[in-house]
Amino acid sequence: MRISNFAVKNYQFTLVIFIMTIVLGLTTFFNMPRSEDPSLESPQFPIVVVYPGTSPSDIEELVVEPLEKRIYALEDIKRIRTSINDGVAVLNVEYKYESNVNDKYQELVREVNSMREQLPRDIFSIDINKITPSDVNILQIGLISENSSRESLKKYSERLQDELEKINALKNVEIHGLPDEIVRIDLKLDKMAQMNVPLQAVIGSIQSEIGNIPGGTIEAGNKAFNVKTSGNYKSLEEIANTLVYSIQGNSIALKDIANVHMDFDENKHITRLNGYRSIFVTAAMKENSNISQLQELYLPVIEKFKTTLPANIDLALAFDQAEFVNKRLGGLGFDFMIAILLVSITLLPLGNRAALIVMISIPLSLAIGLVLLNMMGYSLNQLSIVGLVVALGLLVDDSIVVVENIERWLREGHSKMEATLLATKQIGLSVVGCTVTLIIAFMPLVFMPEGAGDFIRSLPMAVIVSVLASMLVSLTIIPFLSSRVLKQHGPEYKGNMFLRSLQSLISKSYAPLLERSLKKPVQTLLIAIVIFGGSLALFPVIGFSLFPASEKPQFMINVLTPIQTRIGETDAISREIEKVLKEIPEVEFFSTNVGKGNPRVYYNVIQENERTDFAQLFVQLEASTSTQRKTEITEYLRGRFNAFAGAKVEVKNFEQGPPINAPVEVRLAGDNLDSLRMLAGKVEDMLRETEGTLYIGNPVSNLKTDIKVAFQKEKARALGVNILEADRAVRLAIAGLKMGTYSDVNGDKREIVITSPKIERASLMSFDNLFINNNQGAAIPIKQIADLELESSPLYIDHYNKIRTVSVTAFVAEGFLVDRVINEVIAKMEALQLPSGYSYKMAGEVESREESFGGFETVIIVTVFMFIAVLILLFKTFKSTIIVLSVIPLGIVGAVMALWMTGNSLSFVAIIGLIALAGIEVKNSILLVDFTNQLRAEGKPLDVAIREAGEIRFLPIVLTTLTAIGGLMPIAWSTNPLISPLAIVLIGGLISSTLLSRIVTPVVYKLLPPKITVHGRE
Repeated sequence: MRISNFAVKNYQFTLVIFIMTIVLGLTTFFNMPRSEDPSLESPQFPIVVVYPGTSPSDIEELVVEPLEKRIYALEDIKRIRTSINDGVAVLNVEYKYESNVNDKYQELVREVNSMREQLPRDIFSIDINKITPSDVNILQIGLISENSSRESLKKYSERLQDELEKINALKNVEIHGLPDEIVRIDLKLDKMAQMNVPLQAVIGSIQSEIGNIPGGTIEAGNKAFNVKTSGNYKSLEEIANTLVYSIQGNSIALKDIANVHMDFDENKHITRLNGYRSIFVTAAMKENSNISQLQELYLPVIEKFKTTLPANIDLALAFDQAEFVNKRLGGLGFDFMIAILLVSITLLPLGNRAALIVMISIPLSLAIGLVLLNMMGYSLNQLSIVGLVVALGLLVDDSIVVVENIERWLREGHSKMEATLLATKQIGLSVVGCTVTLIIAFMPLVFMPEGAGDFIRSLPMAVIVSVLASMLVSLTIIPFLSSRVLKQHGPEYKGNMFLRSLQSLISKSYAPLLERSLKKPVQTLLIAIVIFGGSLALFPVIGFSLFPASEKPQFMINVLTPIQTRIGETDAISREIEKVLKEIPEVEFFSTNVGKGNPRVYYNVIQENERTDFAQLFVQLEASTSTQRKTEITEYLRGRFNAFAGAKVEVKNFEQGPPINAPVEVRLAGDNLDSLRMLAGKVEDMLRETEGTLYIGNPVSNLKTDIKVAFQKEKARALGVNILEADRAVRLAIAGLKMGTYSDVNGDKREIVITSPKIERASLMSFDNLFINNNQGAAIPIKQIADLELESSPLYIDHYNKIRTVSVTAFVAEGFLVDRVINEVIAKMEALQLPSGYSYKMAGEVESREESFGGFETVIIVTVFMFIAVLILLFKTFKSTIIVLSVIPLGIVGAVMALWMTGNSLSFVAIIGLIALAGIEVKNSILLVDFTNQLRAEGKPLDVAIREAGEIRFLPIVLTTLTAIGGLMPIAWSTNPLISPLAIVLIGGLISSTLLSRIVTPVVYKLLPPKITVHGRE
């Protein structure tokens, strides 16, 4: 080939390029972005509508339905999932995955803003948020103190926040578990009633003082001056001295009827670390940053800050994602070294010099691969590294084939230069064809749609760029090195003892078996078909699952107390959970969050919103804890908490792949809430009876109870009471009214809240001494015009694409296949009679599976035809193409058996392995068929050519297979369930393919011999 001739004859140029590639590859490796997982950018936008004091049904009618109607009419909308609670609605708007995130965000903002006039005016806020993958926190720091004041904790947490914000690569540095500091005005409502001070007068006076209206600009002489008006409050004393009312010539100041003081807002998020009172400071990493280099920046800052803390405050780095990334990358690096060692062992039959030349292709190919990956915008993460390790066993294939062919020509008596050029020319086209088919085999994974495709894409891209680089290396630098390094051999040279042993084994075992098979080709082919058919019967046995659980030594414990349980009771139950965790020696940290979820620390888990009946504990085991031990701990805790008094306790692993509510999810749809609630109850009972399910979730199993202030409207009118003023007075007494903000001398802003006296949270006592002023200013006790009544109402209303839905969910117990549980649930749902107008759909993993493989058929069809097109271009005959493709079923035999023997199911990653396996098998088969064609073209008879090609090509095929297996073995041993099935499938498939195809391919060739034109050797 011309490129090989150029590289060999212009060796100085080749040498310079070789050195440059190594240096550039090393520079890229140390500086390219690093993260634990690939970056995903999905066009999802939660719209949060806060409308205090409204029931779910009122928000549904007044806010949600108009918004959904407008948004659903937009282009490229995939779905809208809406969750409606008391006073809050969240519309999760999801566009088609290929949509431009920024463009669609701007479009959504415009549409929602244009609807503001059509929505109720007293809506508190409408926020349109972006879901950004890089918002996952890489740090969670605990400031621990049992006796420090909130003011002190606030001061030091804000100092730490400031220090971390100075690090450029960090973002979203936030404080959790500490309520905002406020200026609280506790009105003495009974005293106001005695003095006939109207509530509206007090509110109006404070609001007028807060107003800060710029005066504008005036010119004087040759200068312009800004005019400042009265401005805002400057101190607490100034707030307290505000004149709020005047009666009979006497001015009444705010301090006469209220207690004005600094305080903290109601604490709706209680946090502890390892059971000790603490607050959390978290930080995320900006995109395209190197987390390992970033860790070197923030660790000294944290250590230095720790020395400034008082004796009664301690600091603990509770979560540091960089540690996991470094450990994972280090582990993969160790696997990489083992793989290189195993590959080097498999190269021993080539001889020391030939093996050295082949080994040089590894760093060169990887260096080029890393540079290309970085140029295409991919980071160094667990999947791209796995791709590089997978490529490790493949990228030496081309070099092995080239070097082995050069050695064969040397043994025939040719000079080093002549052998190099002739051997490379003979094998060059096959090498290119093999590489192209291998790249085509990985193409479906590159073009896989949706989030699953984005998640996995860096793996096939790493393989493709590395294999492409290896082809370039094998046709340039390898021939150059071979012409300089390899020894000159005569025809009498039979190789080293490893080569002689291997060739002896081939001639004694393979040759006789091939001979017998060629004599009975039809029977041989039938046996192969039976073996393949038997392997297909294993698919139902191994089952299917989409993504496995994470192997990281972390998990979550969700505590769900009965609906509307007060936060103090939920806190008490979470303390009982903490006691159990302290008994487990492997537990290093557990972060307790009461009233809210733990800050986001995993890419597909979003922080739970505020709820008084919810708590979450983020548990981290010691880094050395094995996956098996972690499973034992989670199963122990599940058994321990199974019948926990006063709460439902769920122990959940982190899951890989796109986020789903639960693996098993039945989504019921219909109009009537009561009917949906009844059907959801039936589905809940059915799931409980299904073997293998746990943590059944039915959001409408209970109705919540509200206290309704039922005004006697006729009596209120007779007394001159405005109902709107009465509602405002109730809100003031219970939740408080926010007046605006006040800045102190340091520029720190605080909310001014006017309310009634209470310790921290409102109780029924808040209604005592609550008065409402009538039109004449007289104070009327609220009990005189209103009664307190208990009222039941739905806890949630959910919509899916504008239709009312209820999702009943379940998780799958350890030891049960998700696919089998889902199939059993589907069978039971099909037997369930649903009323007219009501339907169900399987969501959860079923829906995620449909989306992950949706449109995948087109990619597979294109790939298959490209496969065929390349083979026809290479061989020019359909028969040769069929012979090459006949090897694919033989790899499936070993792949399925390997999954069955190791106890793995056919997962998303295992399917990726099967697709990649096809390319690797075809690559080996091309070498055999192409060489057989060459021998026949030289005039050798069909059977002689088949036997000779089988024996001569057996050696490089066995070597390339062994090197591939050697490279994959460390991944197969890995405890990471996301990547180990990939290696297991490839290893099993390569073994069966190598053993069976060396017999079956020659047999098929004999049955379908392509037409070959005979000519002399050039």
